[in-house]
Amino acid sequence: MGTVHARSLDPLPMHGPELGVQADDIESAHIEPEPNQEVLENKDVVVQRVHIDGLGRTKEDLLTYEIADVFRAKNLIDVMRKSHAARQKLLRLGIFRKVEVVIDTSRGADALPNGLDVTFEVTELRRLTGSYSTMVGNNEGSMVMGLKLPNVFGRAEKLTCQFSYGTKETSYGVSFFKPQPGNFERNLTFNAYKVTGQFPWSSLRETDRGISAELSFPLWKTSQTLKWEGVWRELGCLARTASFAIREESGHSLKSSLSHSMSIDTRNSSILPRKGGLLKIHQELAGYTGGDASFLKEDFEIQLNKSLFWDSVLSASLWGGLLLPIGERATSIADRFYLGGPTSIRGFSMYSMGPQSEGDYLGGEAYWAGGLHLYTPLPFRPGKGGFGDLFRTHFFLNAGNLCNLNYGEGPQAHLKKLAECIRWSYGLGVLLRLGNIARLELNYCIPMGVQSGDR
Repeated sequence: MGTVHARSLDPLPMHGPELGVQADDIESAHIEPEPNQEVLENKDVVVQRVHIDGLGRTKEDLLTYEIADVFRAKNLIDVMRKSHAARQKLLRLGIFRKVEVVIDTSRGADALPNGLDVTFEVTELRRLTGSYSTMVGNNEGSMVMGLKLPNVFGRAEKLTCQFSYGTKETSYGVSFFKPQPGNFERNLTFNAYKVTGQFPWSSLRETDRGISAELSFPLWKTSQTLKWEGVWRELGCLARTASFAIREESGHSLKSSLSHSMSIDTRNSSILPRKGGLLKIHQELAGYTGGDASFLKEDFEIQLNKSLFWDSVLSASLWGGLLLPIGERATSIADRFYLGGPTSIRGFSMYSMGPQSEGDYLGGEAYWAGGLHLYTPLPFRPGKGGFGDLFRTHFFLNAGNLCNLNYGEGPQAHLKKLAECIRWSYGLGVLLRLGNIARLELNYCIPMGVQSGDR
């Protein structure tokens, strides 16, 4: 279990004062209106001007797209609603520390009797912000430092640098984010990185040095991502006792791949949803744009959540994946699937099931896993309406399998092999939701269908 202690050098609140009734508004209700003032709540109005005060390096043309709907408002309530929506869009850009909205009657020679002026008072983020944190996990401690340059060129671009110095490994990365003006969900991201990971279940150490380019965009109700990645991978043995199969995998390789991801997420929460569903599909094709790794990789995830009686929630999940080598070269241990642990099949050690050699787990080219979960309130509802609502009782049933396939046998043989020797587990426990960041589980698990070599 890892712990994180973080402190931001420059806290960045992403919200400002909300539109609503303030104390001053209540007091002003007793003041007699001037003759030229009218009550406009239920009357047609015209937004004549929209001002944005406080701009420094931000380009005005970027903000035109975000506030355009304000001009389409027809009455005061509509103006307030559209102004609040525009404020949320401005905050979403990640370039303002604070955004306030002021609505007033129009003034000047060309002012209409029902004309309104809307003013957005903004405070830009600093040109450079930083953060640092310490992390402890996987038998390693590390210090993570980050630098962010928001709004680099004035159109919501962001440059991020991160450096991690650990007791065992050192990693770093640089990322540049560029959204399309008027369509924040459509954006480009460029990355350059060096990441080192240790995988004790395979006695493997992997160092990746790579670059990537991503294009993200919405399509109908889905989120789509196209990505190219080129990575130089260095695999090595983590211990002298590593098996011969791991030593054979050691060395350098170059992977150049194109991938596509699609997701639909209607859940009300990603940590502990009460309703909605999730569908993720990912494809990766390596070898056609260079490199010495050639494969086609497909995987998916489905999750459905349903609220039941007595404030309980039933959740069902299904995952699956297939790795198909292209050509005569075998797949790399770095590209295969792994199964086992609290994120897949509880009761089994992390990634410690399936094909293995002398105690080192080699991963598989095909897998499936499923889960059925029932979340209920704590018995007798202690702390109801307060801290006690963060806890839930958890009943679960997990199952899955991981194996390698002989692709000359046909689909029926593949399905038969995936249906053999199914690992499964069941149990119960208590769950604690840590805000919208993570959740902590304490479970009693009974693993079943354990095969030779599983942990």
